[in-house]
Amino acid sequence: MDFSKKMNQVLADLCVTPNLLTEDEQIFLDEQGYLLIRDVLSPHQLKTFTSRLDELVKLENENGANIDPMNEGSKMLDNLIDKDPIFKICITKPKVLAAISHVIQKDFKHSSLNSREVLPGTGNQKLHEDYGKPVKPGGYGRVACNSIWLIDDFNKTNGATRIVPGSHKKEKKPREIMDDTYAMHPDQIQLIAPAGTVVVFNAHLWHGGTKNESKLSRHAMHSYFCQREDEQQTNQRENLSPETINQLSSSLRWLLDVD
Repeated sequence: MDFSKKMNQVLADLCVTPNLLTEDEQIFLDEQGYLLIRDVLSPHQLKTFTSRLDELVKLENENGANIDPMNEGSKMLDNLIDKDPIFKICITKPKVLAAISHVIQKDFKHSSLNSREVLPGTGNQKLHEDYGKPVKPGGYGRVACNSIWLIDDFNKTNGATRIVPGSHKKEKKPREIMDDTYAMHPDQIQLIAPAGTVVVFNAHLWHGGTKNESKLSRHAMHSYFCQREDEQQTNQRENLSPETINQLSSSLRWLLDVD
C-alpha cells in the first residue's frame, strides 16, 4: 500500500493493523467488491444510535429539511460528526478502517457521514455507483470506499440494499448498460444481515436501495472515504464547528482533513 508516514501513523494511532483482515477477506473484497463485518455495534450502541437519529430527524424535519433527493419519503441526515460525538465510532472502528485502507491503498480521508431512514412504502433506488469517474480498463478503481452501518436488521422485505457483486470492475455505469436502472439485474443480490453489521464496499460497486415492504422504518448510516486529493462530499473544514474539532484527537483531525 502506498501510504505516507503520516497515514501510517494515523492508522497505528487508531489501532489499524494489516492482520485485522484475513487473506480470504481481502480476496473477497477485491473480487466481489464488498465485505460484511458483523457485530461492529453492540445492542446498546444500536439502541442509542436509533434514539439519537430519530431525535435529530424530528428536530431537523421541523425546518423542512432532510428529505432524500433520490427517494421522496425517505429521511436523511448529514454532517453527523458535528451533531453528536457518539457518531465518531463510524470513522474509528479498526477493522472497518482496515477494509477501507485495503480498497483505497493510498492516503485517504473521511468524506461524509450520513444516515438514511427508509419509511414503509419507500426506498426503491436505481442501480448506481458512488464514484463518477470510470474504472481503469482491465482493473478496478481504488479511489473511494463506502460503508453501510446497519442500525436495523436488513431483511428481504424492509428495503435492504441490493448490489451486483463484481460490478466494481465494469468500465461502464449502470445507466450506460441497462435500459431501466430500477429494474432487477440478473446478478444482483440483497445484503441480508443483522443490525450491528457494517458492509464495506468499493465506491464503483453497483448498488441501490429496495422498496421497504414492511410496516417499520429501516435505519442505516453511510460512512464514506476518499483519496486525500479528492473533494469531500461534506467539506469538514466548513461544516465542523470549532467545538467539535477541539474535541477530536490529532489523528482524527487529520483523517477528517481539518488539521
